[in-house]
Amino acid sequence: MNDIVCISPVDGSEVARRPVATGAEVIAALAQARKAQQEWSSISLAERKAMMLAFLHEMRAQNDEVVPELAMQMGRPVRYGGELRSLEERVRVLVELSDEALTPIVPTGQPGFRRMIKRVPAGIVLVIAPWNYPYLTAANTIVPALLAGNAVILKHAAQTLLVGERFQAALDRVGLPKGVFRTLTLDHVMTSELISSRSVDHVNFTGSVAGGRAVERAAAGTFISLGLELGGKDPAYVRPDADFDFAVEQLVDGAFYNSGQCCCGIERIYVHERIYDSFVDAFAGLTARYRLGNPLSQDTTLGPMAATRFADTVRAHIGEAVAKGAQPLIDPARFPADKIGTAYLMPQVLVGVDHSMQVMMEESFGPAVGLMKVSSDQEAVGLMNDSPYGLTASVWTEDAAAAERIGDGIATGTVFMNRCDYVDPALAWTGLKDTGRGVGMSRLGFEALTRPRSFHLRIEH
Repeated sequence: MNDIVCISPVDGSEVARRPVATGAEVIAALAQARKAQQEWSSISLAERKAMMLAFLHEMRAQNDEVVPELAMQMGRPVRYGGELRSLEERVRVLVELSDEALTPIVPTGQPGFRRMIKRVPAGIVLVIAPWNYPYLTAANTIVPALLAGNAVILKHAAQTLLVGERFQAALDRVGLPKGVFRTLTLDHVMTSELISSRSVDHVNFTGSVAGGRAVERAAAGTFISLGLELGGKDPAYVRPDADFDFAVEQLVDGAFYNSGQCCCGIERIYVHERIYDSFVDAFAGLTARYRLGNPLSQDTTLGPMAATRFADTVRAHIGEAVAKGAQPLIDPARFPADKIGTAYLMPQVLVGVDHSMQVMMEESFGPAVGLMKVSSDQEAVGLMNDSPYGLTASVWTEDAAAAERIGDGIATGTVFMNRCDYVDPALAWTGLKDTGRGVGMSRLGFEALTRPRSFHLRIEH
């Protein structure tokens, strides 16, 4: 039997090893989920909401253990406190939105008839979650799916193998019917077979473009619904009227937080020529102040990437850009922990870049960012749109009307003004092009996890 193994990027140690579920275990879990979902969907929404808030309480109780455990699994420094604060915001907002999202739609009255559209559960939802924000990305679908009356099967990433077990422990303690939520340890082959068997009714996948294509291939001909969030190459545009110091501080954080391993992290920045030189100096100066090291130390502000192979990809992107004429601004001497062949990778800022370079066109998903000079809003929009991705884009300006006008011209799922690298659970989380398809969060996210059922009742005849 194969095992799934989590190797720590911190020191190369084995964090966890779990056997892949057998075919019989998967079949039994699906049968139990199908039966339990009927019971769960008959429970009132008020009770389901209370259980999701109880789940939040259980997650809060685990947080002191979760933070160092997560650092060992994927490298995020403990000083940032894990994901509980954002998790709490998302759970509470989704609970609040559920009443409106799941209330039947009633058309204008028609004499003699009662008409409505109910949102009924999809059935069994398969969540395939990534390692970069392992609690948040999983909860984005798990919580609204359960609120809507679905059963959920969670397949978590190997790099964050223990996260699925944390979800299981918390949800088991709040009184869900047995089998409504189940985490399974699956390899890629078993996951594809599960999807193609049509044993689940909706699949939500967060991960790479290649992974999203594999999910689509597995689902071909099944007609099950899919939600695919496949990352991005998110741009920022800094106008000359931006709050300079604020923009520098926020964009440095947006580029390098979590070692740049954020789907909506800033990977390319376009700066108006009037402030370009001073912005570059300030941005590089602040970046150089990061401290790369062991994420279990409170002094560390930048941990290792989740795996050496991810750091190798970023190093390759930087190397290709430099070979083509880009100039790196951060001195490696400031980051002695950066060593080739390890997951420890220093932050790097590149100028002299253009769109012939991977670092400006392909998802790096690491601590590297390119800065380009532009002469106008129009030039910035053209460059922002010159990308195979479309998740988020941010505009830094004091002119909200200009930000909205510019945003209307950007091919992206979310437009920020004076903010970046953030998911607002009240707004639709969506993208276009190679970022994928579907909607998460907001009341629209509930629509992806339910299906409409129309009622056309003649009450007088």
